[in-house]
Amino acid sequence: MLTVFALCTVILSFGQSAFKKNDIYLEAGGNGLFGSVNYERQLTKKPGLGARIGFGFYSENAFYLTIPAGINYLFQLKNDKSFIDAGLGATWTRIDGNLFGKNKNSNGDHFINFIPSVGYRRHTARNLMWRISVTPVVNKYGLVPWLAASIGKRF
Repeated sequence: MLTVFALCTVILSFGQSAFKKNDIYLEAGGNGLFGSVNYERQLTKKPGLGARIGFGFYSENAFYLTIPAGINYLFQLKNDKSFIDAGLGATWTRIDGNLFGKNKNSNGDHFINFIPSVGYRRHTARNLMWRISVTPVVNKYGLVPWLAASIGKRF
């Protein structure tokens, strides 16, 4: 019985893809607004639909927490490690002043930012990932052009 189990385990492990489904990364700009640490999971067996969650911050007169979450889709380019990364995120934010120069009279307001994104993602041979994206911030105060740069580890 143990031999059959071991044989099945070996056979199944050869059928596993080298595709890593998990990423943990630092992002400057983007969904976390100024900076964030994020976990992302691909929901398919090959690059495609993914979901992310993280913790970020922004600063006015003090540091404030942001909680970015979102979905994305990886469109594979000719090179199997290069992708167009398109997504939509929502980030909970607390404002106490003038985030992006808006609403100077706000006092402890909580709201959601919607952040569409499109960018280029690259996976390296050493299980690293990096990405650059255009990530405009849309909230109740309007639209602000924004960018993002990410680097992290795949596992």
